[in-house]
Amino acid sequence: MPFLSTAHRQVIEQITQSEQTPFFVYDLDGLLAHLKPLTEQSVVKLWYAVKANPLSKVIQTLDKAGFDFDVASSGELNQVLKQGVCSSRVLNTGPAKSKPQIQHFLSQGVRTFVAESHNQVHWLNQVASEQNVQLRVLLRVQLRWPDGEKNPLGGDSLTPFGLGTQQWQSLDINAFKALNFVGLHIFQWGNMLSTQKLTELWSQMVPPLLALADNLGFRLQVLDLGGGLGIPYQEGGIKLVWTQLLDSLASIKAASGVEELWMELGRFAVGEYGHYANPVVEQKQNYGEHQLIVAGGINHILRPAVTCQAFPCELLRTSTAAKRDYLIHGPLCTALDHLGRHELPQDINENDWLVFSQCGAYGFTESMPYFLCHELPAEYVIEHGEIQCIRPAVAANEYLR
Repeated sequence: MPFLSTAHRQVIEQITQSEQTPFFVYDLDGLLAHLKPLTEQSVVKLWYAVKANPLSKVIQTLDKAGFDFDVASSGELNQVLKQGVCSSRVLNTGPAKSKPQIQHFLSQGVRTFVAESHNQVHWLNQVASEQNVQLRVLLRVQLRWPDGEKNPLGGDSLTPFGLGTQQWQSLDINAFKALNFVGLHIFQWGNMLSTQKLTELWSQMVPPLLALADNLGFRLQVLDLGGGLGIPYQEGGIKLVWTQLLDSLASIKAASGVEELWMELGRFAVGEYGHYANPVVEQKQNYGEHQLIVAGGINHILRPAVTCQAFPCELLRTSTAAKRDYLIHGPLCTALDHLGRHELPQDINENDWLVFSQCGAYGFTESMPYFLCHELPAEYVIEHGEIQCIRPAVAANEYLR
């Protein structure tokens, strides 16, 4: 399947008749059709990692599909609750849980937390005791292997996420009367595209996690594997098959003996259902390279600069011209504003639009929008076959103070 379908191309062409600056468009109809089979199983409980895309309409679609919600900040919590989601369906993750944030979460009715440090365990217990409530707590574990791999989530590198098994050993869980320790959380690899590799990693995790729970003196009821399920960003790339993943997850669940297996999906849930449309400013040639300067860059889609992996890109209009390689650069005054090398028709000019696909996750809200005071991009959705602008473009004079 092409990254940009004919139907989506037509929608984007329609929107460009009224837009002159970059915009995102999300196919909620396609998203819902993709999500429903994910929840129609009893192997794993699925949470939506709101960091992937916190747009109101996206959250509402995940809610319809039966997902619960993994939030990592007070802002994400408020956005989820504003969509009518009950706080009992919220899991609080994230490495920076201050006492004021914990107080806010408890005041909103959240009762399930992932603790990342001894301090967080103490604060959770203190605030819960003050409010006379009982919390379900998972401890986040960071494992390391000599032959481990590295990626933006850490892989085998030292990260701020959780603690090692040795560091957790000194925790006396009996000292925290307001906390019910129900499980362990581990998540260290992002955008994985091999079911075999994921199964191998998950299988390596089970023994040390079971040993940790036993040493701490609680029964491991919940094993949270986080996310990390990937989507392809190159044509012909490997694509994970959900039914095969379920078989692997069922094996992991049986091997660990837990009552519940959890995962927090972000990219795998929403990534394939968003596009970013970007006007061309000019084409030029320099030192033997052909360059395209475009109106939006890492101020709207930062991921290429962080991961050195570009979003797939196509010319919006049809062209029969021969193709050549282009280096694509955004409008910011930094060489970091680079959207990758792409093969595109050689007749591109300043009247054209480029479309970047697979942008449903880690798009605008992961970016650096205020640098150089460019417009914030509009966001559109396709829902029930209709196109709707959820948030119009915002000029700098509207957000600068």
